[in-house]
Amino acid sequence: MTIQLDKELLYSTFSVSNFEQLQTNTQTMAPSMVEYYLSDLSSSTDGQSYINKSNIQNSILLDEYSLYVDYNDDIYLEFIEKEDSYTTESLW
Repeated sequence: MTIQLDKELLYSTFSVSNFEQLQTNTQTMAPSMVEYYLSDLSSSTDGQSYINKSNIQNSILLDEYSLYVDYNDDIYLEFIEKEDSYTTESLW
Protein backbone atom coordinates (compact mmCIF):
# COMPACT_ATOMS: atom_id res chain seq x y z
CA MET A 1 0.00 0.00 0.00
CA THR A 2 1.32 3.41 -0.97
CA ILE A 3 0.10 6.77 0.31
CA GLN A 4 1.16 10.33 -0.35
CA LEU A 5 2.28 12.22 2.74
CA ASP A 6 2.06 15.91 3.49
CA LYS A 7 5.66 17.03 3.07
CA GLU A 8 5.51 19.87 5.60
CA LEU A 9 3.90 17.67 8.24
CA LEU A 10 6.49 14.94 7.67
CA TYR A 11 9.39 17.38 7.92
CA SER A 12 8.04 19.03 11.06
CA THR A 13 7.41 15.62 12.69
CA PHE A 14 11.06 14.64 12.23
CA SER A 15 12.40 18.22 12.76
CA VAL A 16 14.12 18.41 9.36
CA SER A 17 13.88 20.74 6.38
CA ASN A 18 14.59 18.41 3.44
CA PHE A 19 14.59 14.77 2.37
CA GLU A 20 18.35 14.30 2.83
CA GLN A 21 18.14 15.41 6.45
CA LEU A 22 15.19 13.07 6.89
CA GLN A 23 17.35 10.17 5.74
CA THR A 24 20.08 11.06 8.25
CA ASN A 25 17.59 11.63 11.05
CA THR A 26 15.80 8.29 10.56
CA GLN A 27 19.12 6.46 10.72
CA THR A 28 19.99 7.97 14.09
CA MET A 29 16.57 7.50 15.71
CA ALA A 30 15.31 4.37 17.38
CA PRO A 31 13.51 2.21 14.78
CA SER A 32 10.42 1.94 16.96
CA MET A 33 10.09 5.75 17.08
CA VAL A 34 10.46 6.06 13.31
CA GLU A 35 7.83 3.37 12.85
CA TYR A 36 5.50 5.09 15.33
CA TYR A 37 5.80 8.48 13.59
CA LEU A 38 5.26 6.98 10.14
CA SER A 39 2.29 4.97 11.33
CA ASP A 40 0.79 8.09 12.88
CA LEU A 41 1.34 10.13 9.71
CA SER A 42 -0.18 7.43 7.54
CA SER A 43 -3.35 7.34 9.61
CA SER A 44 -3.96 11.03 8.97
CA THR A 45 -4.06 10.68 5.15
CA ASP A 46 -6.94 9.81 2.85
CA GLY A 47 -6.40 6.38 1.31
CA GLN A 48 -4.02 5.03 -1.26
CA SER A 49 -2.04 6.84 -3.94
CA TYR A 50 -0.25 5.75 -7.05
CA ILE A 51 3.46 6.39 -7.43
CA ASN A 52 5.23 6.17 -10.75
CA LYS A 53 8.46 4.45 -9.72
CA SER A 54 10.28 5.81 -12.78
CA ASN A 55 9.89 9.33 -11.31
CA ILE A 56 11.57 8.52 -7.99
CA GLN A 57 14.41 10.86 -7.18
CA ASN A 58 15.50 9.39 -3.84
CA SER A 59 14.32 6.76 -1.38
CA ILE A 60 14.73 5.71 2.24
CA LEU A 61 14.34 2.01 2.91
CA LEU A 62 13.33 1.11 6.44
CA ASP A 63 12.27 -2.22 7.91
CA GLU A 64 8.56 -2.26 7.02
CA TYR A 65 8.35 1.15 5.35
CA SER A 66 9.86 2.87 2.35
CA LEU A 67 9.82 6.61 1.79
CA TYR A 68 10.12 7.97 -1.74
CA VAL A 69 10.51 11.49 -3.07
CA ASP A 70 9.77 12.09 -6.73
CA TYR A 71 10.99 14.84 -9.07
CA ASN A 72 7.93 16.94 -8.17
CA ASP A 73 9.02 16.84 -4.50
CA ASP A 74 6.00 14.75 -3.54
CA ILE A 75 6.71 12.24 -0.78
CA TYR A 76 5.19 8.77 -0.66
CA LEU A 77 5.12 6.15 2.05
CA GLU A 78 4.95 2.49 1.07
CA PHE A 79 4.14 -0.32 3.49
CA ILE A 80 6.02 -3.55 2.96
CA GLU A 81 4.06 -6.48 4.31
CA LYS A 82 6.26 -9.15 5.82
CA GLU A 83 5.23 -12.72 6.29
CA ASP A 84 5.16 -14.06 9.81
CA SER A 85 7.51 -16.99 10.10
CA TYR A 86 6.67 -17.79 13.67
CA THR A 87 6.04 -21.49 13.55
CA THR A 88 6.30 -23.71 16.57
CA GLU A 89 7.50 -27.22 16.05
CA SER A 90 5.71 -30.06 17.71
CA LEU A 91 7.41 -31.75 20.63
CA TRP A 92 6.16 -35.14 19.50
